[in-house]
This record gives sequence, structure tokens and C-alpha cells, in this order.
Amino acid sequence: MAYVATYKKKYSEEIIPALKKEFSYKSVMQVPKLEKIVINQGVGQAVADKKLIDIAQEELSLIAGQKAIQTFSKKDISNFKLRKKMPIGVKVTLRKDKMYEFLDRLISVALPRIRDFKGIESKLDGRGNYTLGISEQIIFPEMDIDKINKILGMEITFVTSAQTDEEAYALLKEFGLPFKNNKKN
Repeated sequence: MAYVATYKKKYSEEIIPALKKEFSYKSVMQVPKLEKIVINQGVGQAVADKKLIDIAQEELSLIAGQKAIQTFSKKDISNFKLRKKMPIGVKVTLRKDKMYEFLDRLISVALPRIRDFKGIESKLDGRGNYTLGISEQIIFPEMDIDKINKILGMEITFVTSAQTDEEAYALLKEFGLPFKNNKKN
């Protein structure tokens, strides 16, 4: 029997029927789905220290379970000592099984490790996507705290096929993202 990611199974067996009933969709194809998760880390200090970008790339690859790529500046900004095409961040895009595996680790292991955690904000972008900001990468169990030399934050963007924020919110809530108790803004 082939391995199926826990959240992929949960999506097909529990979430699709629940959302189909809640929004009274006529077809399974109308039910919104999680298309990809993009993890992005801006490393502004890399302008001064080139090694930071390599360290960030290594750490993000460890967290995501897939190789991260460097992102480069698009233009010169003299106030920030920034030149065009300088590496200033790293990102990784997760799809299919790796996406579900990461979501599982994020919800069940990483988020509960945040100090004084009371849930995440429920503000979506208006097009059915949600971005979660995390201030330190040490909440992930893959990180060895002794080897960390700089605390870096990251943005985790959940891209859904939902047409409205309401549908996306319901989808992410069904997956188990711990939103704060207040209803959508």
C-alpha cells in the first residue's frame, strides 16, 4: 500500500464533504483546495555578510525538506547599500505531498512551540490566500539551537484555489490552523 500524507487523506475524506455541505457546492471540483505553500525568508543583513544567505538557505531547506533557492534584488537602492541582482532572501515552494507533510509539522509541532501562543491572526489577502509571519525559525524541530547564529523570521504563504476569503478561511480552519477565536475581520 502506498503512503498517503495524513493531511492529504484528511482533505479528501473529511474536508471536502464538510466544505461541500457548508457552501452547498454542486461538484467536488468547486471545493477550494490548498495549491501550494511558499516559505519566504528575507535576509536584509546579507548585504553586509554574504555567509548569512547560505546559512539561511541551508536552514530553510532543512525546515521545508526541499532545497531552497536564493532571491535577488531587482534594483539598486543606495540607502540600503543594495545593488541589483544581490542575494537578499531565500524561498521554497512546496506542492503536493511535501506541502501536506510541512503543514502537518507546522500545525502539530512547530506552532505549539511558540512562546505564549494564543492562535494566529485570521486576516486573509482578499483573494483567498493567507500569509503567516513567524518571528523565529527555532520553533521547528529540525533546527539545532546550538548551531543557530542568527534568529531569522519567515513568512509562510498558503495559496488556495478559493474564490473568497470566507471559503479560504473555512478551508484552513478545517485543516486545523489555530486561528484566534475572533471571526474573520
